[in-house]
Amino acid sequence: MSEQEYSGLTGRIVQYTIQNSADVYRLGFWVGLVSFIMITLFPFYWLLVLAVTPDNQLYQMGVVPENFNIGVFATVVQEYPLHHYIFNSILIATITVIVCITLGSLAGYAFGRVDFPGKGPLLVLLLIISYFPGIAFLIPLFELLTGSLSILGTPTPDLYNTPWGMVFPFTMLSLPITIFILTTFYSQIPDGLEDAARVEGTTRLGALFRVIMPLSAPGVVTAAIIVFIGVYREFFFSFIMTDGSPENWAVLVYGILNFQQQHTQMYNMMAAASLIGIIPIAVLVIIAQEHIVRGLTAGGLKE
Repeated sequence: MSEQEYSGLTGRIVQYTIQNSADVYRLGFWVGLVSFIMITLFPFYWLLVLAVTPDNQLYQMGVVPENFNIGVFATVVQEYPLHHYIFNSILIATITVIVCITLGSLAGYAFGRVDFPGKGPLLVLLLIISYFPGIAFLIPLFELLTGSLSILGTPTPDLYNTPWGMVFPFTMLSLPITIFILTTFYSQIPDGLEDAARVEGTTRLGALFRVIMPLSAPGVVTAAIIVFIGVYREFFFSFIMTDGSPENWAVLVYGILNFQQQHTQMYNMMAAASLIGIIPIAVLVIIAQEHIVRGLTAGGLKE
């Protein structure tokens, strides 16, 4: 190109980019990385600033707090039953994960390794159902789980203020994505490995739990983590199916909102409780991060 084509500021920028492409790409990478980190971590930093800011300075606080009230974390733990709410969330999420992985494995095996009529449309239907918001199922589920419906003349059990009143809808909403993930992984296991197990005398169910699931560990862990996080932070059905007390299985988000009273909003305590509530999820992700990365990357590869 001639020099005239590079006249003006835009032309000089284009010329510099062409001549120093490696430096420009490196600069773009670091700018993007720093921007991503700031956007991702700033909400947590702001929660921390809000938590350690004293009550009388909440409406004048800046990006960097002038005074620190570290004792708010001890207050939240010692004077409020936050640990009870966290325990409820962990237990309900764990039960939901166990149910979802068990049922999802059976369905994933059928969709991924067994040929039957209508398999494709049925899998698409499951994915479509997963896009419906939970509120779409509110009325029928509430009547079903509170004993307002009768099946063959027998009223359904009242599950209000019980963990099963939350596990049931959580499982229903989480099962489609679980089935889809496990179907993807189970379909990639070579048939010869399952056939070898069958020759040794194991059943299809035995081959699933002894061969296919262990070989698909990254996918199983990924599905379990996704379900656990989704249930742990869920609030809608927890708000509907409990009265808000920790003794009746109210979950963490309910406990955080209890700091917002009729005439007082304890924003610093809400922020402190939120940061404490993040700890179990952070620990879980750190422990399972290798499986998560392998699960997210290996799921799209064909052996």
